[in-house]
Amino acid sequence: MKTSLKHYISSFSKNVCDRDVSVELDVTKEALADMETPIYFPKFPGGPLVVNLFATRERLARAFNVGKSEIVDTLAEAVDSPTDVNVIESPPVLKNHIEDPDLRKLPIPKYYPGDGGRYITSGVVFAELDGKRNLSFHRMMLTGKNTFTIRLVERDLYRMYNAARVRGEELYFSMAIGLCPSLLLPSATSVDYEVDELKVASALRERTLGEKVEVAHLDNGNMIPAHAEYLLEGRITHDEGPEGPFVDITGTYDHERIQPVVEIDSIWHSDDPVFHALLPGGHEHFLLMGLPRESAMKRDLQRAVNVKDVRLTEGGCSWLHGVVSIFKEDEDDGRRAIETAFNAHRSMKKVIVVDDDIDIHDDKQVEWAVATRFQPDRDLVVFKDQKGSSLDPSSSVPGTTAKWGLDATRPNNGFNPDLFAKAEIE
Repeated sequence: MKTSLKHYISSFSKNVCDRDVSVELDVTKEALADMETPIYFPKFPGGPLVVNLFATRERLARAFNVGKSEIVDTLAEAVDSPTDVNVIESPPVLKNHIEDPDLRKLPIPKYYPGDGGRYITSGVVFAELDGKRNLSFHRMMLTGKNTFTIRLVERDLYRMYNAARVRGEELYFSMAIGLCPSLLLPSATSVDYEVDELKVASALRERTLGEKVEVAHLDNGNMIPAHAEYLLEGRITHDEGPEGPFVDITGTYDHERIQPVVEIDSIWHSDDPVFHALLPGGHEHFLLMGLPRESAMKRDLQRAVNVKDVRLTEGGCSWLHGVVSIFKEDEDDGRRAIETAFNAHRSMKKVIVVDDDIDIHDDKQVEWAVATRFQPDRDLVVFKDQKGSSLDPSSSVPGTTAKWGLDATRPNNGFNPDLFAKAEIE
């Protein structure tokens, strides 16, 4: 079964950094030199570490045993049709237990000089409250022997945390580190509050690999992934403290905030665990954060136009800039696709719409479409004072932005269609 992180480390080609390294900055220096190749650090302080593991669509596709163009649609299908998980006894992640943990001894890197501290960036939080389960990524800044501050964006986990806090309770959770892509992608997917991301993960795995996600129960009844490398059990407390600065997906520093304090009560880990590090602003960060948003965008676009493909571009941090290809049927389809794309992904501030003959994964073809099929006075759409991304440093008001869409599809009216055809030789 393709379940453990170690399986992917052994099956993918990688570079091995076998020298002694520091917890501060060395991971980043090596990872930035080649953001698409996995790098394994067998001598990282605290234990082995890997970075850039799922940094290309080709490797993700290989992990799911599908074509790289199929991942977006397959994830959307899993969101629409969640399935039950497979509960097992004696999961590998619970083989080893540390009851009085010292988080400072874990292989947690500091990525950039201006970061507020050492960070867990690849951890997925599993939390349950009143019958609701949530899986989501949250960065955690190491602050002490058994404490972090957690970045809580106002989404599902934030809602659960506040519900518990109103009742005077702390929110119990588990953070899993070292997961397979079946769990990573759904954990980064925005779904309705009632949707269980764990069941989405199981559907995704079953559709692609023919087997459900395996989980186990903790003593408190909460479900956890059976094949994680590390599992940190703890509580989001009512205390607060500084979190950040931190380099986020844009490659720029997100500012310091006051955020909830997390206390870790115990650590579980598999035999010979490997820590999965996620380079902030690296290609793996782009893909794991951007691809689920592509899937959601495509689902919404299919209701408005005949869409072929969707991509959030690396040049736009796989978050702020997008490209959409459509089978154009009506003159207004390009503009309709622009408006729908912005509504589907509120953080995006630029989108280019092209015809189905353009490979949107080839930046040169996209630019060629703009050069030969786009006129600014006719095909440019600008929206002012829109909800955008808080991570965009160019916003005059945080979270508010102007947006622009480029309709680079062939005009249907008043033009000879032969003028826009690519010259080809059979």
